[in-house]
Amino acid sequence: MPVPAPSLLQPHGPLIPDVHRIAVLRSNSIGDFVLALPALAALRAAFPAARITYLGEPWHPQLLDGRPGPWDEVVVVPPYPGVRGGSEELRNSPEVSAFLAHQRRERYDLAVQLHGGGANSNPFVTGLGARVTAGARATDAPPLDRWLPYTDTQHEILRCLEVVGLVGAPPVGLEPRLTPTAEDAAAAEAVLPRGSGPVVAVHPGAQDPRRRWPPERFGAVADALACRGATVVLVGSGADDQRAAGAVAAAMTGEPVNLVGQLSLGALVGILRRCRLLLGNDSGPRHLAEALGTATVGIFLERNLVNAGPLTRRRHRVAVSSRTTCPVCGRDQNRGRCPHDPSFVDDVGVEQVLAESVDLLATTESDAAGLAG
Repeated sequence: MPVPAPSLLQPHGPLIPDVHRIAVLRSNSIGDFVLALPALAALRAAFPAARITYLGEPWHPQLLDGRPGPWDEVVVVPPYPGVRGGSEELRNSPEVSAFLAHQRRERYDLAVQLHGGGANSNPFVTGLGARVTAGARATDAPPLDRWLPYTDTQHEILRCLEVVGLVGAPPVGLEPRLTPTAEDAAAAEAVLPRGSGPVVAVHPGAQDPRRRWPPERFGAVADALACRGATVVLVGSGADDQRAAGAVAAAMTGEPVNLVGQLSLGALVGILRRCRLLLGNDSGPRHLAEALGTATVGIFLERNLVNAGPLTRRRHRVAVSSRTTCPVCGRDQNRGRCPHDPSFVDDVGVEQVLAESVDLLATTESDAAGLAG
């Protein structure tokens, strides 16, 4: 009788016994955190009595402390090359040495590396002194106790799920989910009182300038949605987002609610939960909106869609550019990054993004009416 082939929903390694303490390293951006949520949920389900410590960035406690989820505490890692910024000389700094010594006293049974290919993160995780370590391994990375090959052409959700599968944790879901709180709602209410019509958030920024759709096009779509009765709210943080938001507002005939740079992470969660739709680039707020159950329209580079795009299309639409060569110098970015930062997604048209947005607003209105009925 033939042996059935293993499926995605089966763990790839035996369950680690007697696990009481787990450390998970993923110290990077909001979008990266969101993409790891299904893996965190799988760990919690596989080890329901274990205490899970999330090792992350300074912003992680702001978002996660006191929020229900598959973590029990959040610890900020010190600057360390390839893990949390930091130059090479910080690898053996007194702060790093003290941090790792303290973490070893926590006596972790399991340390999980969800932070990339492992050239820097695998030694860091090994330094935690856990009984068992697991993670991905690129060709230049040292091995952990349980590891799988790292490739940059895999979706991050599936990569993280494969990693936790190494320790016996099968998936309990594929789509990220983040729980909103009453505090989030109150913070949102303080800056955006309730009114009539759907709320549409627009985030015109992205960490990588090449992933930014021209703000004037965001403005054109936002203006068309405002003419259909939507309240447009601009969200984001930092100087780049502020400049982009100004250009979005200037392209509109109406006046949006500009909250760029004014929101705590909790307030941003509350605003996104309130929205019927988020329109944005491949960025943290788009991922966060998806995890909160808000519909999204995202502008993606095809290469990033492979790694970080939404897995479903009923409530999450994508407008995609397949461009790989720099519009300035013609260099193929698959062969290495050039020094230029033009938009690589400016070949995505306004008509497509508007059509997807209008369709999603109608779909989500129908969903809301069905739930009310």
